[in-house]
Amino acid sequence: MNVDVLVIGAGAAGLMCAITAGLRGKRVLVVDHANKPGKKILMSGGGRCNFTNMGTTPANFLCANPHFAKSALARYTPWDFIALVEKHRIKYHEKELGQLFCDESSKLIVRMLLDECAAAGVEVRTSCAVTQVRKVDDGFRVLTAAGEVHATSLVVATGGLSIPSMGATGFGYELAKQFGHTVLPTRAGLVPLTLSGKHQERYQDLAGLALPVSEAKLGKRSFRAGLLFTHRGLSGPSILQISSYWQPGDDLRIDLSPDVDVGSWLIAQRAERPAAELKTVLGELLPKRLAQRLCELWFESKPMRQYREAELVDIGKQLHDWPITASGTEGYRTAEVTLGGVDTNELSSTTMESRRVPGLYFIGEVVDVTGWLGGYNFQWAWASGHAAGEVVG
Repeated sequence: MNVDVLVIGAGAAGLMCAITAGLRGKRVLVVDHANKPGKKILMSGGGRCNFTNMGTTPANFLCANPHFAKSALARYTPWDFIALVEKHRIKYHEKELGQLFCDESSKLIVRMLLDECAAAGVEVRTSCAVTQVRKVDDGFRVLTAAGEVHATSLVVATGGLSIPSMGATGFGYELAKQFGHTVLPTRAGLVPLTLSGKHQERYQDLAGLALPVSEAKLGKRSFRAGLLFTHRGLSGPSILQISSYWQPGDDLRIDLSPDVDVGSWLIAQRAERPAAELKTVLGELLPKRLAQRLCELWFESKPMRQYREAELVDIGKQLHDWPITASGTEGYRTAEVTLGGVDTNELSSTTMESRRVPGLYFIGEVVDVTGWLGGYNFQWAWASGHAAGEVVG
């Protein structure tokens, strides 16, 4: 089979690249070893697909070269994807902080992409693994489960290592290495943190307890969002966000009440309710079980009138700067993304083409560009896929 463009990977980036190239009149084939396309799209956002973020900027991404993502993101914006969603009459809403979700189901986004592929003459084959890739004079010869394919351009859109139960593999990294590319060390990102030993024992029976607003802090980096206690440690949006920056041994701090000056609040409570115990008072600011546990571990709980003003100020400071000694992460099993990947210094930021092998492209999560939680990774998929799709073949 002869095509202009062979895309390996029928996820967000691969399908967007295929659509863009197909609309330019290129013969495009997309293959994927999974049994259906867009598996990560289907599961994202609790089945509603957080398909973009209206506030997307290059600052919302982690990359060894912070300038790399600028070109693609500038040329395919959230508004471009929103226009596509509206063209297909898919209803959506803003949840918070610019995050856009489908009103109904993420299946509608996959359906939209497949309909666009069909309209652009793109063929999509699932359950079609790639077993060998060779560079030849006029392109690439690729052995697939459906036979040999000759392609002028080859696009690697295989994703990262996160959520192996969805079919994630390191195949894209292996291909990159085969063609002489540097692959930067990979690790799980947007992932729950684990505690161990006494740190886990202190909090594991709080599993399921949620704090609507917290601020996770690591050096100068901080994220304000919800926090969730788990059997293994901590999760929730603020923890997932900071996890992409966290390394073992890092000094992680949590502000348990970022919207209230706890010291001043406690002083006011002492004047109003001198007989109330500290744990009772804190139980109105924090979940009761958490307040009780913190009093067991850190503060002697006694009637408010027995505390000096300076003591209450100190308690407030501790609640705004609660130390967490994480032992690790839950790893790729539950990670939303993979940090690291194909070194961007060896790719064109304009086209995503390899600087080493003409006609070879890397897009989406397989590249060392990782977004924050909240639709940014999908926007990178659409933007990088579009950038390659404009020039492939």
